[in-house]
Amino acid sequence: MVRLPIIKQALDIIKNKKHLELEGLKELVGLKASMNRGLSETFIAAFPDVKPVKRPITLNQKIKDHQWLAGFTAGEGCFYVDNRKSSNKLGSKVNLSFIIGQLSRDIELLNSFKNYLDCGSVHKQSKDMVIFKVTSYSDISEKIIPFFNKYPVLGVKSKDFEDFKKVANLMEKRLHLTPEGLDQIKKMKLGMNRKRIEL
Repeated sequence: MVRLPIIKQALDIIKNKKHLELEGLKELVGLKASMNRGLSETFIAAFPDVKPVKRPITLNQKIKDHQWLAGFTAGEGCFYVDNRKSSNKLGSKVNLSFIIGQLSRDIELLNSFKNYLDCGSVHKQSKDMVIFKVTSYSDISEKIIPFFNKYPVLGVKSKDFEDFKKVANLMEKRLHLTPEGLDQIKKMKLGMNRKRIEL
């Protein structure tokens, strides 16, 4: 018997109104328990005997095409500018990172990003999280930026990418080593990612 994906199983339970009975509701909660970060404390207290359903392991997770990777990045990726204290004469150092994080069960998917883009590394960030990360400036300038120039991310993430490129351009001109360039970078960083305010 072929098992339906979890979301389809949940929809079938609701469509057939099984969730209106206790057993169907428990089945639905069991499906929820196996998704993302599992059940909240409230759910666990309300359904202490419900166990997560076993998720099928997806083998051979591969990138389907360039646009798929761009779309996945729009939802799960981050173009990050790191500006931290340093012992150099400016007292500050700038680094760029392209990051995609996922739950540990998707480590093979992240490894496929590494192979597909021919750069970066995959490592555990915490017990449940793994990240694909590119920090080499040459890889960012020669592989990551050209890729997303050709296959753009959509939505608000596209604005983060534009700022990311501006910082990379300042770094290429070595302006990040000047007080003026560093100030420009700090201002751009303040409006990126979760700090970006849409008008």
